[in-house]
Amino acid sequence: MEIVEQKIFQITTNQEFEDICNELFNLHYNNNKTYSAFCNLLGIDLKKISSISEIPFLPVEFFKSKKIYLDSFDAQNYFSSSATTGAIPSKHYYHSLDVYEKSFTKSFEFFYGDVSDYNFLCLLPSYLEREGSSLIYMANYFITKSNLTNKKSNFYLNNLEELKNTLQHIISRKEKFILLGVSFALLDFSEKYSIDLSSGIVMETGGMKGRRKELIREELHKLLKSSFNLNEIHSEYGMSELLTQGYSKENGVYNCPHWMKVLIRDNTDNKSYIKNGNSGCINVIDLANMYSCPFISTQDIGKKYDDNSFEVLGRIDQADVRGCNLMVI
Repeated sequence: MEIVEQKIFQITTNQEFEDICNELFNLHYNNNKTYSAFCNLLGIDLKKISSISEIPFLPVEFFKSKKIYLDSFDAQNYFSSSATTGAIPSKHYYHSLDVYEKSFTKSFEFFYGDVSDYNFLCLLPSYLEREGSSLIYMANYFITKSNLTNKKSNFYLNNLEELKNTLQHIISRKEKFILLGVSFALLDFSEKYSIDLSSGIVMETGGMKGRRKELIREELHKLLKSSFNLNEIHSEYGMSELLTQGYSKENGVYNCPHWMKVLIRDNTDNKSYIKNGNSGCINVIDLANMYSCPFISTQDIGKKYDDNSFEVLGRIDQADVRGCNLMVI
C-alpha cells in the first residue's frame, strides 16, 4: 500500500488517475466486505468494469452503520461527523494519520501555497464542541505548522473581540492570513464587527448547524463580502467520510487536487451520469480513501463543468442536516 500511496500523490495525468482507480476498485471489491456486499447486491461483475463511470459508488450512509475498511487492516481509530440531535454520526476509520496529513496538506498547498506562510485563525465552535472532527484535526495541524513570528494562529471559540484584535494586528504587519470559519460563526462575527479583511482570505465551511436560518450560498457570501470588504469568499468542500478537500476561490465553484474527482449522477438512476452543466447528485472519487472506500456517493446536489470544476447546490430532499437516512445491508 505504501507504493500505491506514493503514486496517488504523484498523479499528473488522467490515465494515471484511472489506473489507480481500477487498482483500488479491484482491491476493495475483493478485500472490503461492506463494499463487496454492496457490489454483489448490485450484481456487479468485476470483469465487466472497464471505466470509472461503471465503478459502484458506496452511499455515504453506510458510514453510519458499518465499519468500512479493508479486511486485512485492523483499524481502531476514526473521525466522526457532526449530527443533529438523535441522529447517528458517521465514523470514518483510518489506517494512518500520515495519509490524511499528506492529503490535506498537499491539497491546500496545490491551491494556496506553503501552509507555513499563513496565519490560520479558526472560528469553528460547533466542531470544537465535540470530539472526532477531521476538520479540527486539519485546522490544528495548520495552526502548528504556521511559521510566522508572531504566532497568532489559533482557535477562537467565543472570544470574538480577541479575534478582531488579532486580525487587526496581523493586517498591520502585512502578513498572510486565512480566517476559516463555519458559516454561522462567520456571520455572528461579521454582525458584531465590520472589519476590512481585503488583505487576506475568508474561507467558510459547513452550514448553520441548526444555529441560524439556512441561507443560500449567494446570500451568505454577499453578507460576508459586505462586512469584510471582500470581492470573494473562499470555501472548502470536505466531509468526515473523505480525506481530501476541494476548494473554491470564487463564486462557489470548486476544484479538486489530482487524486480527487467529482462525477454527477442522475438522481433518478444511480447508474447513469448526466452531461456537464446539468444538476444531479455528487459522486466523489477520493483516492486518499485507499483504506476505507475511495468511491463515495454523497447526498449533495451539484453540477460539473467542462474544466472539471463543480458547484454544490444543496442536499437531496429528506436528507437530514448532516447526513441522510440510515441504510443497512
